[in-house]
Parts: sequence; C-alpha cells; structure tokens
Amino acid sequence: MDITRRTVLGGALAGLAAAGLAPAAAAAAPGSDDFGWAEFLATADLYWRRLPKTWYEGPFLGNGFLGSGIYAEPGQNAIRFNVQHSQVQDHRPEFGSLFGLARLPIGYFTLEPVGAITAIDWRLDLWNAELTGTITTAAGSLSLRAIVHTGQSLLAVEVRPSEGERAFKWVFHPAVAVSPRADPVWNKPPPAGYTANPPVNLSTNGDARLAVQPLLAGGEHVTAWREVARGGTRTLYTSVAWSHPEKTSVARALGTVRRAGAFPELTRDHRRWWHDYYRGSFLSIPDTRLQGFYWIQLYKVASAARREAPVMATSGPWLENTPWPATWWNLNVQLEYWLIHGSNHLELDAVSHALGKYRANLTSQVASPYQADSAGIPRTTDMTLLNGVANATSGYPVGIPGHDTPTPEVGNLTWALHNVWLSYRHTMDRELLGGTLFPLLRKAINYYLHFLAPGPDGKLHLPPTFSPEYGVNAPDCNYDLSLIRWGCKTLLQIAPGDALAPKWRDVLANLVAYPADANGYMIGAGVPFAKSHRHYSHLLQIYPLYDVTWEQPEHRQIIETSLNHWVGFEGALQGYTFTGAASISAQMLRGDQAAFYLGELQRRYIQPNTMYKESGPVIETPLSAAKSLQDMLVQSWGGVLRLFPAVPSAWADIALRDFRTEGAFLLSASRAGGKTRWLKVHSEAGAPCVLRPGIDGELAVTDARGRARRWRRLATGDVQVELGRGEDAFVYRKGDKPDFGVRPVTSGGPSSPWGLP
Repeated sequence: MDITRRTVLGGALAGLAAAGLAPAAAAAAPGSDDFGWAEFLATADLYWRRLPKTWYEGPFLGNGFLGSGIYAEPGQNAIRFNVQHSQVQDHRPEFGSLFGLARLPIGYFTLEPVGAITAIDWRLDLWNAELTGTITTAAGSLSLRAIVHTGQSLLAVEVRPSEGERAFKWVFHPAVAVSPRADPVWNKPPPAGYTANPPVNLSTNGDARLAVQPLLAGGEHVTAWREVARGGTRTLYTSVAWSHPEKTSVARALGTVRRAGAFPELTRDHRRWWHDYYRGSFLSIPDTRLQGFYWIQLYKVASAARREAPVMATSGPWLENTPWPATWWNLNVQLEYWLIHGSNHLELDAVSHALGKYRANLTSQVASPYQADSAGIPRTTDMTLLNGVANATSGYPVGIPGHDTPTPEVGNLTWALHNVWLSYRHTMDRELLGGTLFPLLRKAINYYLHFLAPGPDGKLHLPPTFSPEYGVNAPDCNYDLSLIRWGCKTLLQIAPGDALAPKWRDVLANLVAYPADANGYMIGAGVPFAKSHRHYSHLLQIYPLYDVTWEQPEHRQIIETSLNHWVGFEGALQGYTFTGAASISAQMLRGDQAAFYLGELQRRYIQPNTMYKESGPVIETPLSAAKSLQDMLVQSWGGVLRLFPAVPSAWADIALRDFRTEGAFLLSASRAGGKTRWLKVHSEAGAPCVLRPGIDGELAVTDARGRARRWRRLATGDVQVELGRGEDAFVYRKGDKPDFGVRPVTSGGPSSPWGLP
C-alpha cells in the first residue's frame, strides 16, 4: 500500500488518503489521486467582464455569519460591497417574526474611483474563496483582492491603484435598521406601532471608524472599519459584531479590524480551511456547466452556513431588500441544507444544532392547551426559532387543525426533523438521535395525535390543515399525512418499546390513505390539485420521505400521474418545482428526464451568479438543485446504496469520491464508457451494507489488500457485504483490473462560465 507524499499532501481528500488505495489484485496507477484541485476547481470559477448591477449578478463572499454581495452602486460611478450579518436581527417579539424579529440591514461600502469606470475583469476564485481582478477607469486602474475570512467576522479588500487612481476612496453607507418587509414596494403594511430603530451613531476611534446601531429593544450591532496602506496597496478591513441585550459589540468589532494582518497572512488560514473543505468529497461529470454549478453551490453553502451560525434566512447572510427577512420553515430551510449530506459536509448542519439548542422554544409555539406534550415550529422564525406575536401581517404561527385562523400549517417541525433524521442516518450519531431527534419528533407527532380521530370508515382522519402553499385548508391533507406516517415509522425504529409505541402502531395501521383522484395525489380530501402551484407539499410521500416509491410497482402509475399533473400547470411554477421534479424523476430511474428538469431550471430561473429570485432574493432553489444532481448519482434511502441510478445517456463518464450515504458510508466510484467500473465503500459505523452497484457480470469484492470479503447476492439482486466499522470494500467485475484512482472526467464540450463573462 504505497501512498506517495504528493498523493497525501496534494490530491487526497484531507484525512481520507486511504480512499485512494487500490487492491493488490489491481495495482493503483501511479499518482492515481494526483490531479490538481486548484486547476479542477478553476473550471467552475465565475468571471465578470461586464459590471454586475444587482445581487443576482455579482460576486458573493461569506462565512455563515458575515456576508458581502458586490455589484455596481445604482446610478453612481462606484462599486458596492454590501456588509450584512446573519445574527443581526431585531428583538421586538410584540411585532412578530417578519417585523419585530426580522433580519436587519446593516449597510454597505462604496469603492469610488477617481475616473469613470470603463471596464472590469473579475474572477471569483472558488479554490481560495477570493475575489480578484481589476477595475479600469478613465484615470487608470484598480487591482483588487477581497475575502470574507472564514474564521473571523472580517471583510478585507486589498486595492492596488495605478498612479491616476491613488486618490480613490471608500465610503460607508449605513442602512436604516428596519425590517425590509416594511418597504412600501412589498405592500406589506407593518403592524400598528411599529417604527424603525434609532439612527446609527457614526464616530472615530483612533485609526478606525465606527457605526454603532442601537436597538429599541436593547443591544446593538456595530460596524468597525479601518484602512491600512502598505507599499503600493491600501487594504480596507471591516468587521460586524452583534450583542443583545447587552452592548458589548464595539470592543469586539474594533479588536477584529485592529488585529487583522496583511493580506498574505490573512489568507493562510482562510485558504487552508477552504482547501480542506473542498477535499471533503469529489464529483465530476461531463456536463461542464452543470458540474461548475454544483461546485459553486458547495462554495455558496459554506459561505452561507456554519453549524453554530443561525439557520439560513431566505437570502442567507446576504440580506437585500426582501419581503422575507426571516427563516422560512415550510420548504426553504429543508432544501437549503439537503446537499450537505451527500457532499460530506455535516459541519455545516445548523438545522440540527439550532433545533437542539432552542428546543425549549418550540413548545411555546403551539397553543397553550397542547404545550404539556407537544411542539411545533412556525412558518417563520428568528434565529432562536421564535415567531413572536403573530397576526395576519407580522408572522405565521403553527395553527390548530380544524381552525381556519391562524392558518393551520402544522407539519413544519416534523419536516425539519426529517433533515435531522438525514443527518443522523448519514453519520449514525447516537447523541443526535437521542438528544435532539427523538424527543422533538415525539412531541411533534404528539401534536397530531391530539386531532386524529376515527371516521365512519373506521380510519383515522385529520381535520382541515394547510398544505404549503396551496391556499386552501383541506381535511386529510397529504402534506400532514405523509409526515405523520414518516414520523410514526421513525419513532418506532428509534424506540419500539416507548410507552407511546402502541399508539404509533395504531396510527400506522389505521391512518386514512393518501387522498387521490384521476390526476394523482390531491391536496387533501375533497380538494383536488387543480391549479398551478410551485410547491410539492402534496407529494412529500414520494420525495423526500420515500413512503411511496417507484420500487413499489403498484405505485408507479400514481407517481407518474402526480408528477406530470403537477408540472403540467404552467403559470405559478417556480425554480424549486424543477428541482423537486428532477429528484422524483431520479427516483423513477429517468436520468434524461431529471437532466431535462435541471436544464429547464438553469434556463428559466438561475441567475448569472447562480442565485435565484422570487419577488425578493432567495437561495434555497440552487442549493436544492445540487441535491437533485446528487440524487441522480447516488441514492441510499431504504437501506440500499444505489450507485448511478439515474444517469443521463450523455454522461458516459462519472467520478465520485467520499460521497456520504445513509448508514455512514463513504462511497467512491468510477463510470467509464457508460459502464460502472468499480466502487469502493468505507464504513464509519459498521452499519449493514447493501449495495446496488450496477456492475455487469460476476463480481469481485475485496479489501484494500485484494483479499476476498464475505458477501452474498440477495434475492433482489443487491449485494450485501460484511463490513465492520472502519473497513473498506472494493467491488468490480471479476477478472477486471480497474484503475482505482479518482480524477476529473473529460468534458462533454465547451461551456460558458457562470457570472457575466
């Protein structure tokens, strides 16, 4: 087992060098992992030869807390560098989550050159998470580098001006600390008595400047900045700090900008973190533009998420004017975080972290008669999962089944806990299972148990609830029935001896069937799916819950009918309609159809910088598209690892490395010439390992030394391998001698880079 120094230090995924080892029966090709990561990721870099004018066009930098979107200052000869922060919110619950607990804008800097801007040449370098490039003006040029440091609340922009641009300047523009939803453009009148926070206080502190924003509810957020000249460069350092209810932010913000070193020093740790991050997994497909899109989403999610950061609001850390300045739990959150599992980046799982940290708040979000044993999450919350006082304008509470007001949208906590379940299944972390998932899921299902009642048919029925976001309350709502079934099944898997287990079994045995008609699944009993609708809330039983699957032949017709009927209504469809349709198509083993839906998403909805908009900026759809691509390449639901289940006919070659699956397996594989050559599976937890490798002919299943592993072929044709914790298995066609290296596949043709090239 020869691992070259270059393999370990250069090409191998950090901490997982053994993934590149080949069995002795088929010797590894020299330098099998020796591809240049920087060169590979450069194929996904975004470029700008035209000046971006909006959030949807420009570069973006972030670290889960501090974020900066960069584009032209409207109507001015200047470049805007936004400064926003995911913890900066209001703290007035009496005005609800959309106003009194809303994310608050901070402000932005303008880089103002001496001469008129005549051209730009920018590049967002994904490998180094750094914006580089030049601004050409009538007076000369400005060469710039910019990062939001991965480990500090610090935006650093280094500018090297030509002689004619030495007098360029930076100007800070503080924003009014008011909910963006209050802007009249959204036609969302604020509740009575709601006002903006006091004006910002601008001051000087030695060589630094301060913008101190006091809040009416106590606390503050502070922006500090200073500019340092070194040789021919000038570097702007800016930091944001937040505190509530105390006022302790000035010292922290000042300390950050004063400790900041020169750019080479700053970028050392920053680059090391990002390089290790990318090496967590590898994926390459022949569709160069889609491949680039995927890696941009991995950059984006690590710029927008950290485990300890607030769960992403609708626009992540890049707050813009939006009617949605809160965290949305009836689809947005779930879709934002799905890609972290397959890409092997559970360190970004803010959902599990927040639900565990703020679980006590979730009991208070259901009506008082149910708080003794139940919990729920509102449609909209702040970073502590609270909705505040709710009414028709200020926020959306959980509601009560059978009551029209407030809207009885009651399934969002259960759906959010499905994300936690996915994190558990991909890590087999018993602490996450017992400490967060089980107690909260028990309470979420308890809430439903208060309302389920037998009807004349002897089945358990649910009073009218709301299916996001169809607009009509319906009894036996499919959104809720699917979540109830999934929740009860999951609770029984976790705790079959629990005191409530007989009740969960009774529910599974007697719950009414999913309402359906000739067009497939309905919204609920008596409410057909009869108008264009972007959301697939009525189809959760198909995806992502996999309660009704294509592998059950009796359900194939209704799955196909439901999908076609849903996407057949043009008019209200939106981007995530097409990501859902792609993932459902992938379950149906239809790779060309899944690729078509992702192609339509890119053509219709994805913006030049891969962001997305519906009225205001939202980021869940591009992130969920990365998950749809993952679903085409690997699926691991139901205890089976399915390799390349829905590959488009045009993708002859595919490479995967350390793709994380349910059961806490890391899967590596190669497809060449339209055939799967080999796969490697590494077990972190010793869970049962059942593979659907898709390799023709008699198989060889070996360990890293080429010794045969114990395995057997199941009646389904799947392969069950005996694999203990920390062990590997290589699977390939008997007699074959594949190269077990993982490297980028050949592009299927030229493509334009993302950005404004």
